Amino acid sequence: MTENLLEQINNPTDLRQLDEAQLPQVAQELRDFIIDIVATKEGHLGASLGVVELTIALHYVFNTPEDLLIWDVGHQAYGHKILTGRRENFHTNRQLNGISGFPKRSESVYDAFGVGHSSTSISAALGMAIASNLKGNFEKQHIAVIGDASIASGMAFEGLNHAGVTDANLLVILNDNAIGIDPSVGALKNYLTAVKEGKNPRKNNMIKSLNFDYSGPIDGHDIFAVIKELKRLQKIKGPKFLHIITTKGKGLQQAEDNQVQYHAPGKFDANTGEIHAKSEENLPPKYQDVFGLTVLDLAKANEKIIGITPAMPSGSSLKFMMEAFPKRAFDVGIAEQHAVTLSAGMATQGMVVFCNIYSTFLQRAYDQVIHDVALQNLPVIFCLDRSGLVGEDGATHHGVFDLAYLRCIPNMIIYSPMNEIDLRNILYTAQLGLNHPIAIRYPRGRGTIVDWQKPYKKIEIGKANYRKEGTITAVLSNGTIGNNVVLALANLNNPDTIAHYDFAFVKPLDEVILHSIFNEFENIITIEDGVIKGGFGTSILEFASQNNYTNPIKTLGIPDEFIEQGSIEEQQQFCKIDVESLIVIFSN
Repeated sequence: MTENLLEQINNPTDLRQLDEAQLPQVAQELRDFIIDIVATKEGHLGASLGVVELTIALHYVFNTPEDLLIWDVGHQAYGHKILTGRRENFHTNRQLNGISGFPKRSESVYDAFGVGHSSTSISAALGMAIASNLKGNFEKQHIAVIGDASIASGMAFEGLNHAGVTDANLLVILNDNAIGIDPSVGALKNYLTAVKEGKNPRKNNMIKSLNFDYSGPIDGHDIFAVIKELKRLQKIKGPKFLHIITTKGKGLQQAEDNQVQYHAPGKFDANTGEIHAKSEENLPPKYQDVFGLTVLDLAKANEKIIGITPAMPSGSSLKFMMEAFPKRAFDVGIAEQHAVTLSAGMATQGMVVFCNIYSTFLQRAYDQVIHDVALQNLPVIFCLDRSGLVGEDGATHHGVFDLAYLRCIPNMIIYSPMNEIDLRNILYTAQLGLNHPIAIRYPRGRGTIVDWQKPYKKIEIGKANYRKEGTITAVLSNGTIGNNVVLALANLNNPDTIAHYDFAFVKPLDEVILHSIFNEFENIITIEDGVIKGGFGTSILEFASQNNYTNPIKTLGIPDEFIEQGSIEEQQQFCKIDVESLIVIFSN
């Protein structure tokens, strides 16, 4: 029986003791290990399978961690984690108190830069390379591994543009597999395809024209070819660019054949690759599907409706409209800034634009929201998927800052539906025509109502809803976290001392009802699934201060720290906004 080599590798120094001829065996064992763990523990699969040979080659050739290796986004870094001392606890990946699903500086000296959002690697590696030069170290290597979807982002081009006029010891490796989470799009993708197919003359090489030493494209699964080229590039000074071709999901046939589904497939059979079927019969819908199906329905009746998403057509469910109306729905690639200003441009021409961006990714287009949309008071409809706590993706992906960072912007309407019917109705209301931009935020996962496709009703902007009567304490909730309030009060047999109000609108606030609340109730409790500092609760504190109310106000939400990976339930427990915590709070 052949000995298991992977079990003997606790760090890259161990890997470098092996003969080069043994590395294909390590690659097979590493693939099998990733498949076995992800099959039962879940996580990102296809991206890491695609870079197994590259991962081994990088740690075999370069002297990590002294040489600095940066993985863009980090979806593809599982092999890297396993080879750098985390094999034994890799089964805790993405779990509470386990290792992060992304590279993280505090976790390992081999994680040179924390990542989660895309297109940061080139800028970070260039910064490190320039710093090394300033310290007089001209031998240290700085490697950025970036995908063909990520390199199309503006920030990646900004990094390439600067690097090309430096003498920084920087190696950019383009992992070209023609897919991010969904298939890559745009003119750059077409250019890379032409390069791969040998149809682009070398004199037209756009990377070379930016003063990079360009090589490739080479087969990223030929470990010997990759090692040979890395050793050659190791001796060349200045900015270098290696183009490698890989297959996302390599080594698991289903993952190769269905790359979108196997990006993060959930639980599956490690031997056959078959995803364990979950019955979706009689389940409430996912909020993303409520958005996608509703916008499609509205677009059939309103020809001015446009859909825009930066690289998330499947995750946002804009794919429904893209399939039905391909000329009116756009995936613009990983380009949030462009998505927002493109929406603004369309809005100036009378289009009704639904710009769907995950809450955590809208952070990347903050200036565009302020300068290009709100300042000009353009009625762009921002649909912020994955708002609130998102679970296992952890601190890089929570959508907990949006209420705070949007609330301070003039002209902005902010609405958080409590359920699927509310989401459906605010989408309908927004396309009827608003005088201001609106941000509609809703969570990851499923709602609570199976029969949600009711006739449309127009929502009155700025109106709060009275959910339950009470006499002493008023609980003011924003968004779907209000369902935890309902469950907690039900567990307490709906005490007549506690009232519940749904403040879906954080801006404008329903000041009429707030005056009556402060005059009627002794105590106020606010709850949100956003940061406490600057969020919905803060808006209530500001109202009380401005109107000289002195009622005690307790604010519940996300504390002033980054919340690590775990299930949404565990994260809510940590923040004390889960049902059990609310029962305790309401009982006191």
